Amino acid sequence: MSLQQDTTKLTDPRTGLVRQEIPVSGARLVVGAVARARRAQPAWAALTPARRSRLLLRLAESIEDHADAFVAAERAGTGKPEAEARGEVEQSADVLRFFAGALRTGNSPAAGHLLPGRESWVRWEPLGVVAAIVPWNYPLLMTAWRAAPALAAGNTVVVKPAETTPDSAVILGQYCDEILGPGVVTVVPGDRETGRLLVDTRVDAVAFTGSAAGGLDVVRRAGLRRVSLELGGNGPAVVLPDADEDTYEALVRACTYNAGQSCASPARVITLRENYTEVVEGLAKAMAVRSAGTDFGPLNNPDQVARYDRILASSAAGIRHVADITTQSDETRGYWRPGQILADLPSQDPAVHEEIFGPVLTVQAAAGHDEAVRMANGVPQALGASVWSTSMDTALALAGSLDAGEVWVNCHLEQTPELPHGGRRGSGHGTDLSVLALSDYQRPKTVTVRALGPER
Repeated sequence: MSLQQDTTKLTDPRTGLVRQEIPVSGARLVVGAVARARRAQPAWAALTPARRSRLLLRLAESIEDHADAFVAAERAGTGKPEAEARGEVEQSADVLRFFAGALRTGNSPAAGHLLPGRESWVRWEPLGVVAAIVPWNYPLLMTAWRAAPALAAGNTVVVKPAETTPDSAVILGQYCDEILGPGVVTVVPGDRETGRLLVDTRVDAVAFTGSAAGGLDVVRRAGLRRVSLELGGNGPAVVLPDADEDTYEALVRACTYNAGQSCASPARVITLRENYTEVVEGLAKAMAVRSAGTDFGPLNNPDQVARYDRILASSAAGIRHVADITTQSDETRGYWRPGQILADLPSQDPAVHEEIFGPVLTVQAAAGHDEAVRMANGVPQALGASVWSTSMDTALALAGSLDAGEVWVNCHLEQTPELPHGGRRGSGHGTDLSVLALSDYQRPKTVTVRALGPER
């Protein structure tokens, strides 16, 4: 095995310029990282819940104490505005705090005297070593979403950050070594091949957030091992004629947050024919005052730029409202793309059926509520969706009909660690956030004991 280590160049998406060059973790380093995690796992799992909780709380405090460094790392790899990056660093610490508490609550089913002369209970045991492969759109936050419940459940974690955004995960790994102990969290920066090598090693489970193609590759490689997948959205937003006047601004803000590079972002606005023109004009007016470079950041990398450009160029939209780009003099080569509203679209238009993953909203008209639901559910993904109406009875009925793991009413893209997040169908399976996420990283063992005295 060659010991020569490849490197990869990291680019600042704001300028398009190379910002640094880092080593790529090859087979030797990946295998070593998993072995290190394997050695550390028994001692980590053996800690009492109180002790494990206390260490996770210390890690959360460390993120908060060094927030400026994490914010700078997030911005270097993603180009996010400072307010977005700082908010996501705070959320990452909050996720760790939540799971530090959740691990002490217990989630066992019925236990006790369930069989004649027997006592039974359930032990929840960690899986072992979890490979967490996280994306570039929320580098630190997605690492927390995946690693926090896995650690809370008693597993050790090997994190493979996205090739373009390893910065914050590398910093987090250093604090994990210091606070949680060597090997409890190990970070292996690298490219897609690094991720494939990690899945192919002797890990016990894989938590993957990324593209559908990447998720399918993980499933093929993982075989019978536990896999949790979050694979994208292309989310619908059903806007009814009685929607509140702030609907358009709220949808555009959600769509342009993180330059639209959020799996649960609104992407497809569906309204009724009687309200179609008003919705298109309302969204166009709201988008006109949202500027790339001022209100949101760039796309992340050349592949994402090419995806945006290809889908927009192939779209047959009859109406296009394109917003501004406002950048600095040194950002002209960056990966900036404007917000857009696309309307008068064919039913099978690429902009509707492919996830653009950018600051773009399509608008379609439906004949009635039933057709609106069919259109909303008519793409492979089923992650997030929203309904906008001042009639709660109507809105809740539609929310129940939408095939999505998370549905908002009169809001979109609002989340908290207490509530589960996960997809259906082409958006994958498994749960991020909430106490339900713990079960993705544990396995139950039923223990039944026969009383040694007289049969009862």
